[in-house]
Amino acid sequence: MTGQGESRLLGRAQELGRLERLLAEARTGRGRVLVVRGEAGIGKSTLLDHAVNAGADLLTLRGTGIEAEAGLAFSGLHLLLRPVLGEVDRLPDEHARTLRRALGLEPGRAGGRFAIGVALLELLSTLAREQPVLCVIDDAHWLDDASAAALLFAARRLGSERIAMLFAVRDLHAPPWPTPGLPELTLAGLDDDASTELLENYASDLPRHTRARILAESCGNPLALLELTATERMGRNPRTPCGTAPHSRIRRAFADRIAALPDSARTVLLVAAADGTCDTGTVLAAAERLGASLDDLRLAEDAQLLMFTDNCLGFRHPLIRTTAYHAATLAQRLDAHRALAAVLDTADDTNADRRAWHLAAAATAPDEAVAAALESSAEHARARGGLAAVAAAYERAAELSPDRHDRGRRLTAAARAAADAGQPERACELAARAAPLLTDPLGAGWSAMVRAALTDDEDRGLDAHHMLAGTAESVADRAPDLAGTLLFWAADSARQAGDPAAAARSAALAESLRLPGAEGVRDVATVAEGRVANAVPALRRLLDRAAGLPPTCPDQPLELRARTTVAAWPMLLGDDAAAHELALGAVRDARQHAATGVLPEALALLASAELRLGHHTDARATATEGLDLAREIGQRRSAARLAGVLAMLAALEGDEPKAVEHAAAADPPQAALALSVLELGLGRHDAALDRLTALTPAPDRLEALEAVPTLVEAAVRAGEPDRGTQALAEYVTWANDTGQVWAQAVATRCRALLGEPELFAKAVELHLGVRDRPFERARTELLYGEWLRRERHRSRARAYLRSALAIFERLGATPWADRARTELRATGESRTTGSGTGLTARLTPQELRIVRLAADGLSNRDIGAKLYLSPRTVGYHLYKAYPKLGVASRAELAKLGLAS
Repeated sequence: MTGQGESRLLGRAQELGRLERLLAEARTGRGRVLVVRGEAGIGKSTLLDHAVNAGADLLTLRGTGIEAEAGLAFSGLHLLLRPVLGEVDRLPDEHARTLRRALGLEPGRAGGRFAIGVALLELLSTLAREQPVLCVIDDAHWLDDASAAALLFAARRLGSERIAMLFAVRDLHAPPWPTPGLPELTLAGLDDDASTELLENYASDLPRHTRARILAESCGNPLALLELTATERMGRNPRTPCGTAPHSRIRRAFADRIAALPDSARTVLLVAAADGTCDTGTVLAAAERLGASLDDLRLAEDAQLLMFTDNCLGFRHPLIRTTAYHAATLAQRLDAHRALAAVLDTADDTNADRRAWHLAAAATAPDEAVAAALESSAEHARARGGLAAVAAAYERAAELSPDRHDRGRRLTAAARAAADAGQPERACELAARAAPLLTDPLGAGWSAMVRAALTDDEDRGLDAHHMLAGTAESVADRAPDLAGTLLFWAADSARQAGDPAAAARSAALAESLRLPGAEGVRDVATVAEGRVANAVPALRRLLDRAAGLPPTCPDQPLELRARTTVAAWPMLLGDDAAAHELALGAVRDARQHAATGVLPEALALLASAELRLGHHTDARATATEGLDLAREIGQRRSAARLAGVLAMLAALEGDEPKAVEHAAAADPPQAALALSVLELGLGRHDAALDRLTALTPAPDRLEALEAVPTLVEAAVRAGEPDRGTQALAEYVTWANDTGQVWAQAVATRCRALLGEPELFAKAVELHLGVRDRPFERARTELLYGEWLRRERHRSRARAYLRSALAIFERLGATPWADRARTELRATGESRTTGSGTGLTARLTPQELRIVRLAADGLSNRDIGAKLYLSPRTVGYHLYKAYPKLGVASRAELAKLGLAS
């Protein structure tokens, strides 16, 4: 077949050149990836074969997506890594343990898809140190979701590794396989000259008119051309209707070749297609139960339908598997699955899972034993971190459940897994199917919470509130604890949606029904009402009462969602450090439990805390990761919050186009605040004031208080101080009641701006006592320095202006740094360039983040684990950064003051 493969590459000079460049770059330490797309038979597999041959000096790992195993978590990754599984033990313990658990080689939870992606990248990097690595994955659209996520994660982070990755994806008549951000190569049909030459190579003996018809019918598809030629020689001479797709013609040609085999050889093909793996022993054992033998396997191989590679049984083309399976009768397919189930050893979890799916495929009626086996398979997938596989197994188990309650319970479990796998549409559909089947209170409560969580993700908080409150009322007499929990979250959904009246109705219902936890529901309603004097103590009570959680939470992913919500509450009290700690924990646990549906919201909270703490580089990386994920899985609320963080970062930096772009996708209050900060930094005070006046004061939302300091400054600079005075009172009360020193400093600064300038000194003094909110400290110092200069205290002004300038430069707040620099020049200062900007401006964002972590004392391996990079890539970035900074070692780096 090698000669055939090379001949079928006629007309592909440009594509071959691209593949060879990819291999050459990988050899020299520039990791590359390419996704090859096209219809069936267009030449994707042949191109991949060429790459393998051209990369004979590379360590080649070859895998394929298998439709029958698409529901088995990490089955595709296991197939790809099978030749190098022995190398896993060379990895650091954490990465080795993660991979072994994901691949079912060790019991225990593997962790989230990020941890598995990092472990995979570490393995490939370790192998590439000794020999460049080529990963080739055919039929990637049939990969299980967990394997696909890990492989794409690694593909996006190859950096300076000696690694090349090739994916082949069928675009028509296959599941969609989006690969945003990765380079792609789409194969079109061969042109007339190449098609003619290819046909001459294989069919010069056929009459000219026959060759002309084959050329017309193949539409430039090489496999269609070859298979139509073979069929012509077999004497079947099909007349394909004009306009029939090439893949249909190919399937018809394969069907003819399969039909020409004896019954027993067709049985071997059917069993191999139903099995979907390359496990020759299992296929033969099952086929023998149906009357076939090794000789029949050889017949299929001689007919060029099956092949063996490295003792692995496979089909010569993916369409042969599909054709062999669907050409059989239903009864034959059922027999094949039963035979496979009978020969699989259930002592091994992986085989037990395969057996369960074969039993399910053979089932023609509800069967509790099969449903229970699938449920067990789902939990095996959960332990390995494959939540999409969990959802698939529970859904099929539900379909096979004879009992109505079990069916509803399993559909709810499928919905929960789909939600946390980041499949919101599927989760909604599953939850809706489960709802009418659940008559017991606990099942109804779980279903309501799943549906409400998904509704919240879509930014429909009031719909979530009504769903939870209605369910609570219906189960209150039978399950009062559960009803109290439901009303707690109903009130919080209303709070986040900005409807204090709805939250108050939940509290009133909980109290009238005398439900456990009613006081917690009332506290949530009090926070929603927004009166600072009442809201602050209510928030404190919520945080003190078992981290704010109601007494029971029946499900781990739902508990993670609850904890993520709680992580936002300290921010409403101005306690950024506590919010940061809780958000870090929520992100860590969401990754560990592979709760992709929870992760964007947790990342949004973490990015917000990092922004407020002045960790702008971290905030940008966190927000970018979260926004990509939120958009990928359709979480509008989280996407809006993350876009708001990016809008504020761009506004602080004076990047107007990016600020406007991100603000357009952000929550309106976040967008208005970010753009007003941009306007204020650029000196457009009236515009800043107009943006904020419509939002503040807003007594029904504590979050709106964050805009008050900017409103006050904009009002004063626009010559309308009264518009700032009206909003300040609530802010002062909040600052005093929360006891946050930084907030008291900002409140004091605002009072100084509004006519009590003697308070500037006190505001600065308060800031000096804490490290919180460095941007606000710099604003206070800038305003005090400006006032001192106007009062002709130039020497005193310089000290504050220099400090403000240094902070603004460190934060990358360019317009604000320019403003401080201008003020310094006005005091007679001749040197107005800080050291931070000159150093960090020379670095790329990735280099800056790595340098700061290295300055903190982290090793390359620790930095790689934090940033999802290989240690080699970290070292490469440090190697590039050191000359830019004028240093030669970590010790010198630590002296630059760049630690994060």
